[in-house]
Amino acid sequence: MATFGNGRRVAIVAGVRTPFTRAGTAFKSISAIDLGKLCVAELIQRTNLSGKEVEALVFGTVVPSVIAPNIAREIALMPLLPKGVQAFSVSRACASANQAITDAADQIALGHIDVAIAGGSESLSNVPILHSAGMAEALVLASKAKTLTGRVKALARVRPKDLVPITPAIAEPSTGETMGQSAEKMAKLNNISREEQDQLALRSHRLAAAGTADGRLTAEMMPVYVPPRFDSVVTSDNGIRADTSFERLSALKPVFDRRYGSVTAGNASPLTDGGACVLLMSAEKAESLGYEPLGFIRSYAYAALDPGEQLLQAPVLAAPVALARAGLELGDIDLVEMHEAFAAQLLSNLRGFESKFWAERAGFPKPIGAVDLARLNVMGGSIAIGHPFGATGSRITVTLLNELARRGGQFGLMTVCAAGGMGFAMVVERA
Repeated sequence: MATFGNGRRVAIVAGVRTPFTRAGTAFKSISAIDLGKLCVAELIQRTNLSGKEVEALVFGTVVPSVIAPNIAREIALMPLLPKGVQAFSVSRACASANQAITDAADQIALGHIDVAIAGGSESLSNVPILHSAGMAEALVLASKAKTLTGRVKALARVRPKDLVPITPAIAEPSTGETMGQSAEKMAKLNNISREEQDQLALRSHRLAAAGTADGRLTAEMMPVYVPPRFDSVVTSDNGIRADTSFERLSALKPVFDRRYGSVTAGNASPLTDGGACVLLMSAEKAESLGYEPLGFIRSYAYAALDPGEQLLQAPVLAAPVALARAGLELGDIDLVEMHEAFAAQLLSNLRGFESKFWAERAGFPKPIGAVDLARLNVMGGSIAIGHPFGATGSRITVTLLNELARRGGQFGLMTVCAAGGMGFAMVVERA
């Protein structure tokens, strides 16, 4: 039985998500805030929970709105919740929803609250576009000018180069290296072949397609009626390619290293829109309200390494710590869910789990060992399902717990890599 320092168990009572859709498609008109509101409202209604019971809402997002940066508070102000609900936003790159969940769990474990909603959402269809410094300076001066002549004079400072907008890049500010370039580096350093990557991508699509067809994946989703006319409804992830093949994937050209590379659009997760959230309670509160939890948080760990090294390898440092804190070994784990940012990254993480070098870096004398592929991402992963940065961690949590219940398993391990050289691992258990 897993307890925190003061003996309080944190239960994951339920979870839900929107379908995940490729950026620029079905959800392009829906903001991250609205995606968050949709899944939180659905969670409350599915669980028949009184909004008055919710004491905190913690939400993650990676590319926040410049107009409303505290996404959690905007979601918490929906009519279903009392205005006094404490709400705060977190950002740990692709592990943002995991950060939201563990922050909320910590508050429950400390005895400060008993009920919280945590998760994340992302709209990569609506990434803020920034003005250049020259344009911004001219606009500020124009806004301060007291006369029409002054405003014209300020705007006359603008040069053609100042009109070029700045779009955010999925790159490390510290190194300038993009995620894809980092995945290429990891593939080369860890001897990950193009064939291995494409086979993993094919597996992801096939398993996700099977999980969609038999209803296991769609059971964790809510239908979303698409504004502004609400005459179409999205009921499943639209990035899953049931008809893809190894031949089609292997025909795609490398994107980040066109001459010697192996990372393609087919073996990488796509830019995605979506939201996901979970309901957390103390074990005592869940019992008093009559809920049967999906499972409990047994342990978790975060880790980090130099972004200039192997950007997406930190889960290898976090997983052995989470297992040790849980008092378990990899052989005790029934199912493993690992975020698939890139096939090269996931395969590099798997290599790292078997490496004495990485084990010693994490502070352990021996590796945690090889992951049984029959227990890994059994309904596909982010390559097929999609990856809304702020939501993926919550999606993985619910997927893992639901499948543990269906299979009668007890322990699950999840890992998530994140920009900045960060990694996350959590062990969950069913009662």
